[in-house]
Amino acid sequence: MAKPAKNTICLWYDGGAEDAARFYAETFPDSSVGAVHRAPGDFPSGKKGDVLTVEFTVMGIPCLGLNGGPAFKQSEAFSFQVATVDQAETDRYWDAIVGNGGQESQCGWCKDRWGLSWQITPIALTKAYTDPDPAAAGRAFEAMMTMRKIDIAAIEAAIRGGDSK
Repeated sequence: MAKPAKNTICLWYDGGAEDAARFYAETFPDSSVGAVHRAPGDFPSGKKGDVLTVEFTVMGIPCLGLNGGPAFKQSEAFSFQVATVDQAETDRYWDAIVGNGGQESQCGWCKDRWGLSWQITPIALTKAYTDPDPAAAGRAFEAMMTMRKIDIAAIEAAIRGGDSK
């Protein structure tokens, strides 16, 4: 057995940990599925031999998916924030998550079909709302507040104080 990471994010799933891990590995760079561990005996939300935990990595972050059952749900209190370099990358990740049974939310947030929250955040947005010019930062922030998936051209137009051309 490889030496485990000193700190691992444990994510609770209602039976979908392996499917989620495989989706993340197919969708995001520097992501993979490691060991899949089966329960050595019956447990409250499953039977002996069912997938109990899945070791996986999401963009270099070690994670453990636990098929813990329906007792606890994911919430926006935890999310993965993905910094994207351009609109094409923003669209690709957003569309992969939402198009695979996920759900849109506000300001670049969405949920995957397992209920895990993601922030698909263009680097241009972060630079915009932290702009040293408070008026430009305010306009960018106000523009973001009206969006679901972030539109970089609209954010850049807001910084300039005009239209997207």
